[in-house]
Amino acid sequence: MTSVRTVSSILLLLLVECAARPFYPLPSRRNDRSKQPLQTFRPYNIAHRGSCGEFPEETASAYKRAIEEDADFIETDILASKDGILICFHDLTLDATTDIAQHKKFESRKRTYEVQGKNITGYFTIDFTLEELKSLRVNQRSPFRDQQYNGKFSIIIFEDFISIALGAPRVVGIYPEIKNPVFINQHVKWPIGKKFEDKFVDTLKKYGYKGTYLSKQWLKQPAFIQSFAPTSLIYISHLTDLPKILLIDDATTPTQDTNQSYWEITSNSYFDFIKDYVVGIGPWKDSIVPASNNYLQTPTDLVTRSHAYNLQVHPFIFQNDNMSLHFNFSQDPYNEYEYWIKKIGVDGLFTDFTGSLHHYQEWTNPFSMGEESASKLLDKIAYMISKFRNSYN
Repeated sequence: MTSVRTVSSILLLLLVECAARPFYPLPSRRNDRSKQPLQTFRPYNIAHRGSCGEFPEETASAYKRAIEEDADFIETDILASKDGILICFHDLTLDATTDIAQHKKFESRKRTYEVQGKNITGYFTIDFTLEELKSLRVNQRSPFRDQQYNGKFSIIIFEDFISIALGAPRVVGIYPEIKNPVFINQHVKWPIGKKFEDKFVDTLKKYGYKGTYLSKQWLKQPAFIQSFAPTSLIYISHLTDLPKILLIDDATTPTQDTNQSYWEITSNSYFDFIKDYVVGIGPWKDSIVPASNNYLQTPTDLVTRSHAYNLQVHPFIFQNDNMSLHFNFSQDPYNEYEYWIKKIGVDGLFTDFTGSLHHYQEWTNPFSMGEESASKLLDKIAYMISKFRNSYN
């Protein structure tokens, strides 16, 4: 009996010794005021348009909520106003997610433009000054999501978005998309011949964003630049060394600028070319694993081939809503995360529900304990040791 207790005691002491060595310093042991660093040991939790499953997308509240829910990166779409101010907004038109229809003074602003070969009619951001855009209020896009915040938040600018990330109590990365650069460059003009991409990068540089992936500079202020336009990413690669992600739509949608097919830009020869400019791809998840009648089919080799060219894979979009979950997952988003992280092996996930993904990763990843949970674990182990010693005596 004594030998069993002795072995148990040794094992517990070893456990305490290991647990007493956290992967980064606990707050009480730090001798500096640096923020908790970005985690890099598990797939990135990317807050798609902020925590837009809870709040209207691309609003300050959606981004702040995502940070509260421990997102690694907050993602945004960058467009431009009539007066050339970069704004955080997804659609070229204001119709779907603002109260523009209630502003009678803007009735005459409805226009029809050609966008990627199609005529689209609506109220375009490029026909409104920033002051006018600020007078609008943002609504929840999806009718099956919480509507209580409709009309409470305004459109924010790119610099507001950056300030939210930099003002977080820990290191939070940003993941901005250069949205429809061909269209924006056609209709918005900046002084001295600057392009949309130039203004975009100038803003990042203004706030100190620089550095190659995982470099010391990058880890201090992490950022990925994303776009569906390959030529835009290549142009930007000459302006900044920040890592870039080529977004890939479904198999029926060509690239925004080069009109290349899905099959062209996911070929081995194209990966061999684009890897000199990007660190990864961001594909629509159903292009990785096709679905039929809402059931997932056999996975493609897209992830395997991407990894062979040292390209990360950050698929979109992960959503908790029942109509967004394939039947394979029994209406359980954790089952979906398990599948994509453990079986498919992706490197990051764009999600509308950052809290859910964070909880899943905390519960399933043995190395995911944060500073608070590490302290609690040490307290529990100390309590266990104390009980053991008391019973032993």
